[in-house]
Amino acid sequence: MLRLIVLLLFLANAAYFAYSQDMLAGIGLAPTQQREPHRIAQQIRPEAVRIIGGDEARRIEVASARTAECLQAGVFTDAEANSLKDALGTWPQGSWVLEPGVEPPRWIVYMGKYPDAPSVDKKRAELRAMNVSFEPIVNAELEPGLSLGGYATEAAARQQLEALTQKGVRTARVVLERPEARGQFVKFPALDEPLRARLEDIRPALAGKALRPCR
Repeated sequence: MLRLIVLLLFLANAAYFAYSQDMLAGIGLAPTQQREPHRIAQQIRPEAVRIIGGDEARRIEVASARTAECLQAGVFTDAEANSLKDALGTWPQGSWVLEPGVEPPRWIVYMGKYPDAPSVDKKRAELRAMNVSFEPIVNAELEPGLSLGGYATEAAARQQLEALTQKGVRTARVVLERPEARGQFVKFPALDEPLRARLEDIRPALAGKALRPCR
């Protein structure tokens, strides 16, 4: 009986081997072909494919990200917008656009005014010790002083003031750093490296307004 089982296993293995090697194709028994030669034929220069390291991949990603980006600045008065148009007159068509817009008000949690720069430095050191962040003042009329955060609404600024008070901040208050402004924005939809190199030429016409990512 054992010999019979061994013989059957041998025959089964031999039959499977013949089947897998297409030896039984003549009698209609053959495995399903998994190869797709037409896909190989459609490949374009497969020899050009190469594997790159992590550092090179990051460099490529950064370079691609800086290839072109959308930046905007504003708001500009009508007179400022006209000066900007003149400065951008030699730029390629479609590389910039002026459009009307609204700059929302900005409320800040404010500390100041201080009598002098050393007083500001002292307050900065105290805030760092309390792990409280701060930022420069945009409104020159509030200098010398410190902003502990800017917000689009007075309510949001007051909520932050309450949180800072619980951390030990005692002399801060909420003030309107910048009222709502209406005018025109300049937008550069696809600012690439060649155009970015020309920004210095129009810097005076930007009237001190910083370029920021489009929103």
